[in-house]
Amino acid sequence: MPSKTVGFIGLGIMGLPMAKNLVDAEYSVVGHNRSDEPIEELVEYGGDGGDSPADVAERSDVVLLCLPDSPDVENVILGEGEEGDPVIDGVSEERPSSTTRPSHRR
Repeated sequence: MPSKTVGFIGLGIMGLPMAKNLVDAEYSVVGHNRSDEPIEELVEYGGDGGDSPADVAERSDVVLLCLPDSPDVENVILGEGEEGDPVIDGVSEERPSSTTRPSHRR
């Protein structure tokens, strides 16, 4: 049985099935989402619900993000927007890089 606790932020159409797969693999999973219904579904499935992204991070050995867009990732990591507290403390103040657009490929 795996001994690590996995935090999962973003329990949408992709994130919730991925978090459930981790539960099936016998990981302890703590999840958070902006809406409550996916959190409740994860809890019913055998996971645990986090009160905020920061709460998930505090309770986890590793945190996975499954969010719709780069600004959402930045808001969670840096603590901006609705949720408030940063998941990762001490991130550089420079803008984190995100996926390169296809037009910028080498």
